[in-house]
Amino acid sequence: MFTGIIEEIGIIKTFQKDSNGATIEVDCSLVLNETKLGDSIAINGVCQTVVDISSNSFKARVSDETLKVTNFGSLKKGEQVNLERALTLNARLGGHIVSGHVDCCGKFTKIEKLSDFYNLEFEIPQEQTKYVVHKGSITINGISLTVATIKSNIFKVAIIPHTFENTNLKSLKIGDMVNIETDILGKYVEKMLSSKDNNSKISMTFLQENGFV
Repeated sequence: MFTGIIEEIGIIKTFQKDSNGATIEVDCSLVLNETKLGDSIAINGVCQTVVDISSNSFKARVSDETLKVTNFGSLKKGEQVNLERALTLNARLGGHIVSGHVDCCGKFTKIEKLSDFYNLEFEIPQEQTKYVVHKGSITINGISLTVATIKSNIFKVAIIPHTFENTNLKSLKIGDMVNIETDILGKYVEKMLSSKDNNSKISMTFLQENGFV
């Protein structure tokens, strides 16, 4: 479990594909503090298990499924990635609940620089839009952000300069693909409402009428 608060920008040292997936090695420093083999680190929002560790880098194994669902398939040596260690029970939940299980990739479509923040727009698959709500939480490349607007399958987020400069958002180019994790709470609500033995009075209509969606 993660919070979406990025601790460090790492650099891809090696990314080697093989018949069973890939091995990724990331140069970094801060996230290695107290990290040991078997620990979880989110790379661009993807929960990965540390399988090897040195004084200035760590390695993780990437499954075929991860290569299919995330933007890992296009990662290259020297590329920047957002890093976050798994949440501990005594840590503050500064962002929102992030599982590290990416739902889809989104396309970066627009950036607008204003006086004190940036507006960024992303396009996602239509089937994922039901989990994206105005003022709700969303994770982009592992970053906990708030949805400013959503129209059809394009949503906008407002980024403060600190977040922009201290994550790999600053290196995005129009057309780049990013990892998207929608709010996990919405998925649980959908599951409960669609259950055949759901006897509560809460329905999708109820949630819409009371401003929840």
